[in-house]
Amino acid sequence: MTQETRLSYDVKELSLAPQGQLRMEWASREMPVLGLIGERLDRARPLRGVRISACLHITAETANLALALQRGGADLVLCASNPLSTQDDVAAALVSQHGIPVFAIKGEDHETYYRHIHSALDHHPQLTMDDGADLVSTLHKERTELLNGVLGGTEETTTGVMRLRSLAREGKLRYPIIAVNDARTKHFFDNRYGTGQSTIDGITRATNILWAGKRVVVCGYGQCGRGVAMRARGLGARVIVAEVEPIPALEAVMEGYEVMPLLEAATVGDIFITLTGNINVINGAHFQVMKDGAILANSGHFNVEIDIPALEAMAASKRRVRPLVDEYTLADGRRLYLLGEGRLINLAAAEGHPASVMDMSFANQALCLEYLVKAGGGLKPDVIPVPEEIDKEVGRLKLRSMGISIDSLTPEQAAYLGSWELGT
Repeated sequence: MTQETRLSYDVKELSLAPQGQLRMEWASREMPVLGLIGERLDRARPLRGVRISACLHITAETANLALALQRGGADLVLCASNPLSTQDDVAAALVSQHGIPVFAIKGEDHETYYRHIHSALDHHPQLTMDDGADLVSTLHKERTELLNGVLGGTEETTTGVMRLRSLAREGKLRYPIIAVNDARTKHFFDNRYGTGQSTIDGITRATNILWAGKRVVVCGYGQCGRGVAMRARGLGARVIVAEVEPIPALEAVMEGYEVMPLLEAATVGDIFITLTGNINVINGAHFQVMKDGAILANSGHFNVEIDIPALEAMAASKRRVRPLVDEYTLADGRRLYLLGEGRLINLAAAEGHPASVMDMSFANQALCLEYLVKAGGGLKPDVIPVPEEIDKEVGRLKLRSMGISIDSLTPEQAAYLGSWELGT
């Protein structure tokens, strides 16, 4: 790579860098596992010279992952995985203080968003890191000349894993991608505790509402929905769950939530939060029966879970009443409030997941990239799980960083669990 290419970037303003550096340092205090991994990568340098293109939320937590990979020798370029998720000061700090090219500006339009993805792919990656699979899908659709040079990749989030499995089922996935989202130390913690807290945080910052007494409709009861429901109830909200799968719906009932069809919930809800990874979860039929003043927010990866075109078509008028709060007045005078343009509200209006949970997610990312390099292209093109030993190692390191120790099986117990002879 030429020096000119290496130093190219597109961020809002480099003068924001000192503020971004402080934000990164603050986040690092809550990311001890990634810090330990960074120290080991610094010693071993397993990623020396490896070109990585990463399409992630450009936040302080992601910046600390980038620095850990840089310590391991990686040649890294970053772009945003969401037009509203970039922390502009962090992007500036990565460029000006750490020499890592970044292509990301908060609020960038659709054309700029994909231009930035192409800029990251111009790096000719040997490894990819994705959050939502936009980079990988662009690579497979528009930049196929680069595919032969890719050893493998990682995917951070549920929606991205779903898209990649679809690509693999069609026989079109050209290299192995590790589903980091499915690691137990990721989705049990990041999805539940990270999304739960940060979604509530984003909605609160955008609206300054009081949660106590509100009827909150949670659309989707996966790990993310569980986290949001738990946190909303903890703030005194009355939580309703809408689901399409019987077993998660049954779990929600057993955990004390009301469960009903979304069309029924639409008539009584005050706040609606989508977390499904699907399209048009809340649509025109729901808008028709919602109460005046209902608030609509999305915490799924893409801005398709709320049918915004239908809302636009139904509205007699629209105005922005607060930053990131759009008021749609319908023909009958009812007002519906859409937050963050239907994009990830925890990143559009707040700072995303707390650093402590991202510590585990990004520890998985770093170790999985190392694993892919060591595999040396020997893995078949497919969506593959995080190796169990990596998952367990992240859990062990996290416990150690918290000053918590646990028991181990005795040889006798291990033998018993591995045998079939001993019965009643």
